[in-house]
Amino acid sequence: MPTQLPVRIVQNPSDGFRRLPHLETSEPDLRVSLDLIRGDRIRARMSGPALQALRIGEHRADLAASPHGIRAAAARLRGRWKEVLVDHQPVDGQGRALIGRQRPYASSADLSGEPEEDLRKVLTELTRSGASLLFNDLLGGDDRPTVWFRTYLSDVLSRNEGLRIRFDSDVLHLPWPMLCLEPEDSQSLDGLFARFLGHRHQIEHTGDAYPSFAYRPLRRAANSRSWFAQWRKSEGSRFLRWWNREAQAAVSLNHDPQVGVKTRAREVAAVLAEGTRYAERTTYDDLVRALEQQDLDEQLMYFWCHAEFVSNMSEPPRLAIKLSDGQLFDGHTVHELRAPYREIPTPFRPFVMLNTCYGGVPAGDGDRAFLGRRLIEYGAQGVLGPQIEMPQAFAAEYALEFITRFLRGKDTAGRISHDLARQFAARYRNPLGCAYALHCGMDARMERVQAGLR
Repeated sequence: MPTQLPVRIVQNPSDGFRRLPHLETSEPDLRVSLDLIRGDRIRARMSGPALQALRIGEHRADLAASPHGIRAAAARLRGRWKEVLVDHQPVDGQGRALIGRQRPYASSADLSGEPEEDLRKVLTELTRSGASLLFNDLLGGDDRPTVWFRTYLSDVLSRNEGLRIRFDSDVLHLPWPMLCLEPEDSQSLDGLFARFLGHRHQIEHTGDAYPSFAYRPLRRAANSRSWFAQWRKSEGSRFLRWWNREAQAAVSLNHDPQVGVKTRAREVAAVLAEGTRYAERTTYDDLVRALEQQDLDEQLMYFWCHAEFVSNMSEPPRLAIKLSDGQLFDGHTVHELRAPYREIPTPFRPFVMLNTCYGGVPAGDGDRAFLGRRLIEYGAQGVLGPQIEMPQAFAAEYALEFITRFLRGKDTAGRISHDLARQFAARYRNPLGCAYALHCGMDARMERVQAGLR
């Protein structure tokens, strides 16, 4: 008869070993996947600790919606934010624009002084469109699996706040933070803000942009060979300067200095440069020279410049950015510069803030050459950017708050972006924080190494 023997572990050979920090991940509370099957059908899948478990392990439904229709509805929603919110124009009794009140929602990040009734009307339209895209366009249908899927998703999204949610799809990305819960009895301003998914939860978008292998040492200044070599070459203050430099975060500002000169853009640049190894690039050639380096090792890359969709012959338009010289830089350029290192371990693992118009919009047709997608494919931890034509005043304010917190190294990108969406809503009555999208990188955090020497 088998007997269970007592076991006492007296030695653990693997004690003290753990995975490299950039390989550690945490399971999200909720994961929603949209897959294309048979070319033109959408299969929705949903799982995670926040959901009631099923025997099959996940909730699943084949939706009646078409991919083309959903992409068109998503584009319309992004356009509505521009038309209804950013371009909002107060008028007098005769319908004429008020003098001195040209597009007030675009000229300031603080909307707390604006008439509440006007803002409530704008938010009512945006929440109605956001809820319709989610529950009518995407999850509309009366078959039993779709009804159950819609019911469970609505319940978990509305019953909780602060969930870590991953929306995953190879070719169907929606502006998830801008989508909304269905209306309740209360239509107060706070109640309207609370319906936006980006206001309620941490959200990241993921897809098939599989990052190449990248190696980042746990502690740069702890590399024994480099430490010993520098010690032999230098003494005293020279060595201390090298040690402290290696402990600093490496960041870059890639920008057009003429963009947003009347905003807080200069303050953002000052925050980036304080106590860091700081690089500034203002031209296409500067950016190309940096990205073609195999050993490019920056923890934060910040872009502040113009962006536009450029015609691509018979193919869908591509997103391109322009620095001060006006030359176009796009995802194809990233591919040309980084492809030689695809199979080579490199330290290229930045978090990228692409603070340009449409910087957070993925390719609606699954174009792998889209700028943010290419950066992630070649090693970026994540890309954060707006999904609409963002007013410069708000974009600079948002960047100042995000970068200041991110550089402290205490909070993740997902936590910060979620907090800012709520902060701008509560303090400034501005919903534009929900227009920023995070592609991968929900758990990305700045690696700050204390030098320990002065």
